[in-house]
Parts: sequence; C-alpha cells; structure tokens
Amino acid sequence: MSAFRRLLPAAVLASAFAVCGFAQSSFTIQQVMDSPFPSSLTASAQGEHVAWTADLRGVRNVFVANGPNFAPRQVTHYTLDDGQPIVSVRITPDGKTVVYARGSEHNSLGDTADPDSSVVKPEQQVWSVTNGGTPKLLGELGCNGEGCEDIELSPNGQLAVWPARRTLWIAPVSGASAAKPLTWSQGDNVQPRWSPDGKRIAFVSQRVGHSLIAIYEVGGAYLRYLDPSVDRDSFPRWSPDGREIVFVRERGITRNAPPPGSSPAPNSAPATPRAQIQLPHWELWVGDTTTLAARPFWRSGTRPEDTLYNTNFGDALNVTANHAVLFSSEMDGWNHLYSISDSGDAGAAQPKLLTPGEFETEDVALDPNGTSAVFTSNQDDMDRRHIWRVPIDGSTPPVAITKGATMEWTPVITADGKRIVCLGSTATSPAMPYAIASGGERTMLGSLPADFPEAKLVTPRQVIFPSTDNLQIHGQLFEPAGTPAGPRPTLIFVHGGSRRQMMLGFHYMDYYHNAYAENQYLVNLGFNVLSVNYRTGVMYGRAFRMAPHTGRAGGKEYDDVVAAAKYLQTLPEVDAHKIGIWGGSYGGYLTAMALSHNSDIFAAGVDFHGVHDWSTIYAGGGPPPAPNSGRGGGGGRGAAAAGGRAGAGPGQPGNLAFDSSPDAYVGDWRSPVLLIQGDDDRNVDFGQMIDLVDRLRAQGAPFEQMVLPDEIHGFLRWSSWVKSYIATADFFQRVLQHDQKISTQN
Repeated sequence: MSAFRRLLPAAVLASAFAVCGFAQSSFTIQQVMDSPFPSSLTASAQGEHVAWTADLRGVRNVFVANGPNFAPRQVTHYTLDDGQPIVSVRITPDGKTVVYARGSEHNSLGDTADPDSSVVKPEQQVWSVTNGGTPKLLGELGCNGEGCEDIELSPNGQLAVWPARRTLWIAPVSGASAAKPLTWSQGDNVQPRWSPDGKRIAFVSQRVGHSLIAIYEVGGAYLRYLDPSVDRDSFPRWSPDGREIVFVRERGITRNAPPPGSSPAPNSAPATPRAQIQLPHWELWVGDTTTLAARPFWRSGTRPEDTLYNTNFGDALNVTANHAVLFSSEMDGWNHLYSISDSGDAGAAQPKLLTPGEFETEDVALDPNGTSAVFTSNQDDMDRRHIWRVPIDGSTPPVAITKGATMEWTPVITADGKRIVCLGSTATSPAMPYAIASGGERTMLGSLPADFPEAKLVTPRQVIFPSTDNLQIHGQLFEPAGTPAGPRPTLIFVHGGSRRQMMLGFHYMDYYHNAYAENQYLVNLGFNVLSVNYRTGVMYGRAFRMAPHTGRAGGKEYDDVVAAAKYLQTLPEVDAHKIGIWGGSYGGYLTAMALSHNSDIFAAGVDFHGVHDWSTIYAGGGPPPAPNSGRGGGGGRGAAAAGGRAGAGPGQPGNLAFDSSPDAYVGDWRSPVLLIQGDDDRNVDFGQMIDLVDRLRAQGAPFEQMVLPDEIHGFLRWSSWVKSYIATADFFQRVLQHDQKISTQN
C-alpha cells in the first residue's frame, strides 16, 4: 500500500467532501483504480506457457500461467509503489523461467527516473526468476528512449540478448555469469533477432546517415553484413529454415531523419518530422545468410500513403514457413495486413490485401504453423478492438474470433497453435488477461479485488458529430445513472499522443486506463463526460491521422474540441455555462487552447503536462513536432491562418508554431485552470509549465498548480495518479458545481 493511500483512506476523503458540501461518489478513485493492470503478455516458444506483468496499486509483479487451465501464479514479489516498471517480459520454452527488465529508461543525462525520491539512485536492469524463486540480476540495461527495452531469448531459452548503451549485451538466463557486450561494433546496435537454430544473431547497426543488417555468429570472431549500402536497413526477420533474412530498406531519407523503428532520445531536439520527408519508396529485401547477397522483391509506391508507417510495423512483419511475407501498410489509406511471396523479380510479385475495408489493424501474431495470422482491429466496431483470424494466402476473408461489447488486444498464441490468450476489458470491467475458447468465449485469468466497483460504473455510448469542416468526430459520452433530470456541469476529456484513440471501455495503455477510471469517477460525482477522438488520432484512416494544419502548423484539431462543446450545448442534460475540459500531454495542449481561445465556452480546465508553446519545443528540445509540422499552410486558429512570418523567432507573434500555441492567446484567458506536471518530465519539458505560470500571473488569470517532484510524463507511481485525480475532481467540484473562485496569485 502506498504512503499516499495510507494518508488518505476512503473514509477521510468522504468526510472531507461532506464537510465541503460536495457531492460524494459511491466509490473512491482508489477503488476504481484498484485493479491489477496487465501488460507485456507473452507466450513461450514451446508448450502452453504465458507470462505478463500486473500492476496493482503501483506494485508491479510478474505472473505466469500454464495451459490448459491457465491458472495465474505470481513469480516475483515486489511490495512497493516505487515507480519501477517491469517490461519486455519473456518466458523460456519450458515455462520455468521468466526474464524481464525492471526500471525506467535513461534520459539524455544517463539517469533513470526516481519518482519515489529515493536517496539511492535506481537503475534499469535485466532480471530472471525461476519457479518463483529469488530473482537473479543478469545485467544493466539503461537504454535510451521510450519503449526501448527489447530482450530476446535464444530458441532454447538459455541465453538472453538485449540492446543498451549503443551495443548488444548477452547473458545466460541462469545468472551463472554477468552480462557482457556481444561484440564491439561501430554504430548504435538495436533490434536483435536470433536465428532459428540459435547459433546466430541478426541486428541493425545504425550509423550516421545509414544503417546495416549485421550477422553475428555466437562465438565467432567477426561480424558480417548483408549487402551494405548507403540506405537505411531495418527489421531483420529470419526465414524458418535460417537460410534467408527478410528486411526493410528505405532510400532517399533526409540524412538527419530518425532511423526506422528507433525512439528519439528524451529531451533532444527533434529531427525532421517523418511526415515531411520525401521517400521515393521503401522496399522489402531478402538476403542469403551464406553469401550475404541480397535483392529487393517488392517496392512500395511513391505516394504519401505508401510511406512506411512504423507504428506496430515490426510486430506485423513476419516470414512464414513457405517464405511468404506478412506486413502492414497504409497504401489504401487504412493500416492493413498484406502478404507477398518472393517471385525473384522485384516488379513481378504483388502483395495481396488480407484485411480490406474502412478499419485498421493493430496487434498481430503469426500462427506457429505459419498459415494464418491472428490480429486485432476495429472492423465493424470502430471504437473497440476485437480479435480476428485471416489465412496468409488470402483464400478467405478475416473471421472474427471475439465480438460484442467486450474489447481485446495483445493476442498471443500457444506453441501448439490451439489456444489464444489476450488482454481485454469492457466498459465496466478493467483490463485483465483472458483465455479465449474456440467459440470466442472469454475466461478471466485471476480475479478483481473485492472492492472494485464494477456494478457502479456506467457504460458510455458512442456519439458522432461534425466538426467545423464537416469531418465526422467520434466520442464516448458518459452520463450519471439515477441522477435527477436537468442540466448538469459537463466535462470534455481530450487524450494525449496525439496518435491515440479512446474507446468504449477501459483502455489498453495504462495512462488511458487510468484516465478512463477518472472519467468514471467524475461521472459518479455528477458530471457528464464526453471523451473526444479529435483529428490526428489513430484507427480512423490515414487522412484523419495526417490531417493538415494541425499541431504547430495551425492547431486545426482544436476545431474538433469546439465542435464537441457545441454538440454538448444541444443536449438537455448539459449546463451550457458549465462546460469544463481536461487532458494530458497533447490533451493538455488542447485544454490550454480551449481556455486561451474560448473562456466564453470553457468554464474551467485541468491541464496535465501540456505543450503550451510549439516554437520553443521545436527550437529547444522536448517531444517531436506534431504531424504535418513546419511552415506554411492555412486554417487553424487566429493569426496562424495567415501562415508564418519569415524570420519570426520562437515565442514571437507571426511564428506559425507560436501562433498555433496557447501561449499566444493568454491575453484572452479568463477561466480557472489547474496545472499538473512532474518536474522530471522527459516528454514535455517542465519549462512549458513554468512559462505558462509566468504568463498567467502577469495576465492575472486564475490558476492553481500541482508539481510532482521527480515524476516523469506518464506518472510511474500509483499514488501520483491518485493524488492528481483527487485534485482534479476537487477542482471541478469547487469551480463548476459550487462556483468557488480561484485565486489569481497562486
């Protein structure tokens, strides 16, 4: 139990709300967040063994389960809400040993996050645990960049290899000896892949301006390279017989562009946005692992739709037993699965579309026999995810494995191909692991805490409304159950990313799983809540995701937020004078845009670690620019519609990035805001909050602030989320339900 939870038990919080005269929820925020959030689900290469991480009240532990019953068994026994994530979980073929990474990735200074404010510096490390015994330290990890952890087990499960600090490290899973560098090599070495016989490792060697596919023979003295060139090679995939490697080659990329599949270093100056890079094409190549000769067998087109969309591409790229290749592409405007067989002629073979229609695919798993793929998509259910199966040869259309009011993601298939285990949720039941029967029936692995308020949660309904340019915007509307009729204070929630989608149930990402829980809590306090999937989000097609004049190029997506408020004003259950807004990261940006542009519409807001000035982000570090960023274009907000003025510097009117930012309109900011951010934020520089506070103080605008020392962007401690969400609910109750004034001198 966290220190914060001990200090603020449910009874104390309920008493505090009662004293203030606030509406009391029938459950606490702690209760609706009191579920073991699962992630890193994986299956063994043999047998029926699965493993995953469960995060219960900030305490992360690894669980395993064996078929056919898949009864969960906890194999690590950490006890603290200390902000140390567990990721990249791998399980050996015999199901006895689990390997995992524990700790956060390094920042640009080489430090892991310490949200627990410990006097002892934490490290990011690789561990193994056998049969639930004492974990053994295999070696240091300390990789740079979000999601950089990538542990790969040898086929026999005896060795682990992982990229860190520009090279690859290898260690016996038993912990018998310490990890050591796999090889000395130029470049930054990533994406390791074991050969099927476990004797070789293919990996990507990222060099200045190009990257190579390297092959290391275990115990050998030299590296070998597949057809080295000036281009960028990535995503090596062994054929099942080990004779060939399929990989991706990209040509004509701007030299300072990020390598494919890489993560930018936190707080580094962003490279040229990929959306602006002119790519003649990308290609699928196949290389002979003996002769090292390679050749292309398919080239993409040259339209924007044909560019390589990296999100989940690596999961989709697979080579089957008959050497057919499965991959994903947006060539028809939607992210779909394709298969292609190598004909030996780059111009002859054409990919076959396996998943046609106006929907998108996401998670992909290849059947062990290589004849079909299991994947998740929003086919026939735009704001949920379900599991589907399709044959690789495209002989029959995809068939739904799950359907209905549930949601499923991260499917894994047991080595015998007979069983699917996945993660899933519903509108009122949080994320949990499930075993899927042949008819699609779900069996929950484990159970929820006894105090989880499932019966008290509401089911949101899908709403679709037009934006200012008639673009159709999806949202989920939460309404309190059993409350008196009449208009109520209402909140808009805007997600971050912006490459995200909120859905009709608990989310598959922990950040938005928590946000969904907070929305349920706010509804139980008497608010309506509308969650808005504004343009630049995923799962509505490439044109929606890559909409022009957005972010630092005009802020056009803010029109969708205004349209959401206008839609709400037509509903009889909404008090049109008491519409608030909240969100984090990109959602914090849109929250600040709402308050700076339309204090006449938005009466209050809570801004979690938002971007407030795109121009300083671009010039001085922070997250990559928004989609379609750069000078030019029209539309969007205010002065941004006229385009950027040549020579205007960061933070100056006439600079399109600044004119697309909330800071440019602080003079019109009248509504109260609560600002929340951790001061070790590695995604949005903490200076964004400092600068906005200075501007609000100078303007005399009402605001409150909450700073979380040593926390990062996506809070690592459960207690940080609880503290922030209690403050959010309290703020909206005071301002919107009880009309309290907020000081201008905070």
